[in-house]
Amino acid sequence: MFNRIMKIIRTITYKSVLTFGLLVVFLLCPAMATAQQESADIRSGNKFYKQEKYTEAEVEYRKGLDKNKNSFEGRFNLGDALYRQEKYDDAIEQFKSAGTLAGDDKDKLASVNHNIGNALLQQQKYAESITAYKQALKNNPKDDETRYNLAYAQEMLRQQQQQQQQNQDNKNDKEDNKNEQQQQNQQEQQKEQEQQEQQSQSQEQTMSKENAEQILDALLQDEKETQEKAKRATMKGAKKADKDW
Repeated sequence: MFNRIMKIIRTITYKSVLTFGLLVVFLLCPAMATAQQESADIRSGNKFYKQEKYTEAEVEYRKGLDKNKNSFEGRFNLGDALYRQEKYDDAIEQFKSAGTLAGDDKDKLASVNHNIGNALLQQQKYAESITAYKQALKNNPKDDETRYNLAYAQEMLRQQQQQQQQNQDNKNDKEDNKNEQQQQNQQEQQKEQEQQEQQSQSQEQTMSKENAEQILDALLQDEKETQEKAKRATMKGAKKADKDW
């Protein structure tokens, strides 16, 4: 059900850009006090726009703005043409410029902010688009299209934040697992080092015992040899007593 609603909102979003962009031009052109040639350029741009030739429409709108840079219709419709070419940052710039030319006209201001919200929405800048839609509704509270788009942007922001939180949780879990693995590796290395030290001490003790036994054996051997030498010397130096029988 929600996906169906979102599909409807997307359609409304695109329709609103086209409908208002052309409506403003057709309603205001008869009352315009600017040069007739500027109006011809804008009308030519609208013709291309209807034919979905947005690059050609952009060229014509820029021609009109060269003749009158303060044309709200030229700025707004140029923003529409740029939006259709997915040049969203450039479109936003033109919509904002149109907003400065709207004066106190609430309908114009509402439409400007609505289209700014659309461009931001296409860039997945949901929080900013929500701000733009709310500003549009302040100027035109009865605009259901803006209200629908606002609801869509709010839902997309909720999903975006939920996904970001999930990504952060996954990142934290990976960090925890990494730290736990590092700690386990350190413990294993420490245990291995202790075993090596114990083995080394054991070998040293064994060698020390063997050395002591060898030294003791050598001392005993020396002592035995010394005793034998002394015994031989005693026997050699003894004189037989001559008895006078």
